[in-house]
Amino acid sequence: MPLFAETILVVFSLIAIGYGSARFRLIKPETGDGLSDFVFTIAVPLLLFRTISTASFDHGAPWALWAVYFSAVFMTWGFAHLTIRAGFGRDARSGVVAGLSAGFGNLVLLGIPFVTGLYGEAGLAVLSQIVSIHMPVMMAASMLLYEWALRRDGAVTGSANPTALVLQFLRQLFSNPLIIGILAGVLVRYTGLWLPVVVDRVIASLAGVAGTLALFSMGASLAGYGIRGQVKQALSMVSLKLVLMPALALGLAMLAGLPEFQAKIAVAAASLPAGVNSWLIASQLNTGQRLASTSLSLGTALSAVTTGVWLFIADLLL
Repeated sequence: MPLFAETILVVFSLIAIGYGSARFRLIKPETGDGLSDFVFTIAVPLLLFRTISTASFDHGAPWALWAVYFSAVFMTWGFAHLTIRAGFGRDARSGVVAGLSAGFGNLVLLGIPFVTGLYGEAGLAVLSQIVSIHMPVMMAASMLLYEWALRRDGAVTGSANPTALVLQFLRQLFSNPLIIGILAGVLVRYTGLWLPVVVDRVIASLAGVAGTLALFSMGASLAGYGIRGQVKQALSMVSLKLVLMPALALGLAMLAGLPEFQAKIAVAAASLPAGVNSWLIASQLNTGQRLASTSLSLGTALSAVTTGVWLFIADLLL
């Protein structure tokens, strides 16, 4: 069995076990929530901290990698916005949620264990370069575009308050455990701070369970979402996320002459389905929750097949 097929089987089996455990009440609902909290606030931030502070980034500055990946993100976001508005007659606020559902990949709960299982620590190091700015970029884009959408839909009048927007963004950014872990890793890396052996072993122990628990807790969380209507619209967003975005990432990587290893990570990351963040942001915006929930559930299930197809195509062309 090819390595990518074996990795996909393991990854989605863990997700399915988490889903089944929650769906059939083998675990209490609060257990899944507790695991998700542990993964997001402790295990994954420590994993990112340790990776960024100790990994060898052999490909140098990630400017080209960022350009390729985020160009694919925002091109897909634009197609999603146009599709939901022109194709389904939705308002501009729904267009923002559609863009999130098509462009905001699940790089943490799914991406970290998947890429690590497929490409090892070197792959995680490359993915961490994308993750390091993924949340800030997507948060800023969603906040700015939603402010625009409110005025486009006539829901509010007058000009936005730039100071309030910046303060809100900074509060959300610097209270995010993932960002704290990333910044701490950068600090240790570039100041040469030394961690005692015992501290490093404790961090490594907690970080070591991040992948498995992330997948299990992701499956448990999916049991609370499900198909909530707007299936045609959701399938359109899922198609853009699972087909268009990895195709764009692959084409842009080849045009940019991205090193083969980085290009494969970019395609793998782009092929992942939307994560729960798209639903959380939709809830914060108080619009498009059903679209985000259905896209999340359908996309995760279908990506078990489509991700493998894109990895196979990347192996052939890169």
